[in-house]
Amino acid sequence: MSMKRTNVYADPEDLAIIKEAAKRRGVSEAEIIRQGIHLAAMANRVWDEPLFSRTFPGPGRTLRKDDVRDAVADAVRRERDPGTAA
Repeated sequence: MSMKRTNVYADPEDLAIIKEAAKRRGVSEAEIIRQGIHLAAMANRVWDEPLFSRTFPGPGRTLRKDDVRDAVADAVRRERDPGTAA
């Protein structure tokens, strides 16, 4: 993978923690920083499409696991057989 060099300013306490973690894990400080940059990038990424594009009707309260399973199964059944009542 191609890398691009950049400079950042970091809090000295954070750098000390990174140094300690790198030594403990047996990796470079740069690797820890790259991992942190990747996590920050992914946490702030905007996707072209939503992860879940389908919604299902519900009662307006937090559902139990069985309720969710039943609601999804009913929606799939209605989608497969449009004439079927819920």
